[in-house]
Amino acid sequence: MPDIEEQIRKAIEEGKFDDLAGKGKPLPIDDNPYLDPEWWVAHHVLKSSGYTLPWIEKRQKIFDQLDEARRALRRTWVWRQQALDENRPLEIVHGQWQRAQAVFAGQIQALNKEIFNLNLEVPSEHFQLPQISLEREIEALTRGAG
Repeated sequence: MPDIEEQIRKAIEEGKFDDLAGKGKPLPIDDNPYLDPEWWVAHHVLKSSGYTLPWIEKRQKIFDQLDEARRALRRTWVWRQQALDENRPLEIVHGQWQRAQAVFAGQIQALNKEIFNLNLEVPSEHFQLPQISLEREIEALTRGAG
């Protein structure tokens, strides 16, 4: 019998999974292994009504704010690269980049405070978020963007 992983790889290469319904969307899984079974009905009713636990909303807000901060810094980085290619004055280009980094650093500092507070609220250490490293964020942007 052929190896199942080989069959899956071959099907992926042939594009047989490209048009599946729900592609790129999270699986609709209602089973939460961390939820007390006695709370399942309450949780299900809240979720069905569009509500969620406050710490889950805070966690999502942190992710959204981090994505927006990253996008803003990336826009400035792209502008910086273009400005350097166009031989704009270095003082202006570097000044704008320094200001953007300072704004980003303030955003990261605020997000790390929110992460600290969130980590005190979550029901399990499995849901805790690590602190964001400013240096790693900037390095990833500048290395990844060329």
